Amino acid sequence: MERSMSPFRSSATQLAARMRRKPRAIDTIIIGAGHAGLAMSAQLTRRKVEHVVLEAGDIGQRWRRERWDSLSLLTPNWTLDLPDMSYAGPDPDGFMHKDVLADYMEGYARHIQAPVKRDSPVHQVRAAGDRYCVTTTQGEWYCRAVVLATGAYAQASVPPIAQTLPAAVSQITARDYRQAADLPEGAVLVVGGSATGLQLAQELNGAGRRVILSVGEHVRMPRQMAGRDVYWWLMRSGVFWETLDDVDDLARARRVPSPQLVGQTGADLNLNRLQAEGVEIVGRFAGVSNCTAQFSGNLPHLCKSADLKMQRLLQRFSDVAPGVLKEADLDFEATELPRPRLSAKLGDEIKVVLWATGFRPDYSFLDLDVFDRKGRLQHDGGIVSAPGVYALGLPLMRRRASTFIAGAAADTEALSDHLRGHLDTCVRTVAIGA
Repeated sequence: MERSMSPFRSSATQLAARMRRKPRAIDTIIIGAGHAGLAMSAQLTRRKVEHVVLEAGDIGQRWRRERWDSLSLLTPNWTLDLPDMSYAGPDPDGFMHKDVLADYMEGYARHIQAPVKRDSPVHQVRAAGDRYCVTTTQGEWYCRAVVLATGAYAQASVPPIAQTLPAAVSQITARDYRQAADLPEGAVLVVGGSATGLQLAQELNGAGRRVILSVGEHVRMPRQMAGRDVYWWLMRSGVFWETLDDVDDLARARRVPSPQLVGQTGADLNLNRLQAEGVEIVGRFAGVSNCTAQFSGNLPHLCKSADLKMQRLLQRFSDVAPGVLKEADLDFEATELPRPRLSAKLGDEIKVVLWATGFRPDYSFLDLDVFDRKGRLQHDGGIVSAPGVYALGLPLMRRRASTFIAGAAADTEALSDHLRGHLDTCVRTVAIGA
């Protein structure tokens, strides 16, 4: 169901030859050349920290190869503010297509002269005395600090229920989906009520497919208010910049779904719109019995909850800009759905299930005691429980903005300062065997 994360291919002989290369030593290794890893590189360069960025394939490859063809960013171009480079293109209010974003990241890497080693997938990070040994296809590195910049969206997150579906039903994840024409014929059940699920349901429906969208807890959000994008309001109100101290239940906040948005100027995407376009909306995919998909009956309650939370958010926007938002700006159409059905036949009616149930990090290469009993990386604001190890791009890592490009500058500034301090306390050696 999932593709290999490593695009690099090598014969056993070539691999063995590379692994016999003399190990190299360096102060810091950044794993991943996405926006967060490159931003960290810029910060470390400012602080004169010797480092290298190890990238499994090419810069931006996840955007090019692991996302659907029509995808555009959900945040406007003016938010692409990275250390030493801000967006200066002709369309600040537009939404960059994923392939253009990959090119943008390439340009950023050149601009900051990031020391990126491409085609260098990391297979293992392990402790080696007071240092770390990082094993790659290109050989071994020894370093005193490691930055995990592989992000929160490395692998598709598929619920265990997927294992109970009959063989007659084709399954695909949002990570592997490219376009409607690639799917087998028949009705498609899209599972997931966040931005990805709604966008893919709309795309498939527009391509003439019959679509059933399974929705659980979700977050509604308007695209614009009073001529300003919602992210302008999120930043202006301070919501975007809220830190860990501003959150009551951190564990729950980190599980909150992404908002229902699409990267189109002024275009709202919500359950009302999809229903009007012909998509059938049902509740959370709760189980399978006798080749029948069963859906939860609490969707009306979840819709009311999402509407109430959006109303509170809009009021918060209004409170920080008195007089700017009119009464009409705060008024929105409540979610109105017919009573959803509670089951559908798998194989007979539903031929394909598309899992739009989110993503998760991949730290399978990390051979360190830094995970809790549920396998989650233990960190405090990106400072991992192993000395000299740092993480980037995780949900609510330091603030709500941590997973966004716009949040990378502040996070990497703080963590690069901490990393610099860690290196200053290390006993520096030149030779690997010293």
